[in-house]
Amino acid sequence: MSEQTRSTQDPLWTRVLLIGCTVGFLLLFLFVPLALVFAEAFRKGIKVYADAVTEADALSAIYLTLTVALVSVPLNAVFGISASWAIAKFSFKGKSLLLSLIDLPFAVSPVVSGLVWVLLFGARGLFGPWLQSHNLQIIFAVPGMILATVFVTFPFVARELIPLMQAQGNDQEYAALSLGASGWQTFRRVTLPNIKWALFYGVILCNARAMGEFGAVSVVSGHIRGETNTLPLHVEVLYNEYNSAAAFACASILSVLGLLTLALKTFIEWRVGLRRQKH
Repeated sequence: MSEQTRSTQDPLWTRVLLIGCTVGFLLLFLFVPLALVFAEAFRKGIKVYADAVTEADALSAIYLTLTVALVSVPLNAVFGISASWAIAKFSFKGKSLLLSLIDLPFAVSPVVSGLVWVLLFGARGLFGPWLQSHNLQIIFAVPGMILATVFVTFPFVARELIPLMQAQGNDQEYAALSLGASGWQTFRRVTLPNIKWALFYGVILCNARAMGEFGAVSVVSGHIRGETNTLPLHVEVLYNEYNSAAAFACASILSVLGLLTLALKTFIEWRVGLRRQKH
């Protein structure tokens, strides 16, 4: 008896209970909070909402959030492709160590990672005096925020690509090389088409984390209003000032970005499913 046939023969109360628990959990911890964010954002009217999201500091926070994401996500995409290629296609000493290091941001608190950058590039850090002598500022500036975001997001692309490339093996690449293709041609015409949907999926997850990152960025930003506050930090500032309408208005922007990310993720999963059905 197949799993699908057996599952349809489970008692009705079991199916109702499981489905009810799932729907109730989603309503309580996902849909209701999300709905409340938008309700609070528009509670005082469209004009208050529009003023909150078009204020100079809010626009600066939105621009900075997108800038950090636009820099850190491509860097992590390049790293993820390189790391997955090395791990899946080659055998070398220290491969298990490299895999463990890729997972390091999952195990380390983002606040700790932010403090590490401060210890390295802060005014009293390891490289601080040299940076000051050359009039370079990393901590409490955009470069430090990008470094912190890159650190906390770099596993996402690699972790999507490594299992896929290991499962695919090297046969197609060997065949292309035996036919005279160069390494770049093999990657562009053989490897990249096979991993493109997993790459898009990893990039989307990486982008979502980059735009919503708070802990590491909070440590290295300096909280300079209108200069180094990303959108999550700007929401915190507004909420601490008891400006809840503006705080929820800006939070709704983050929610919309998250929903767009979810829509892209769903689209990619749908395309992958269609491709598997064709094959």
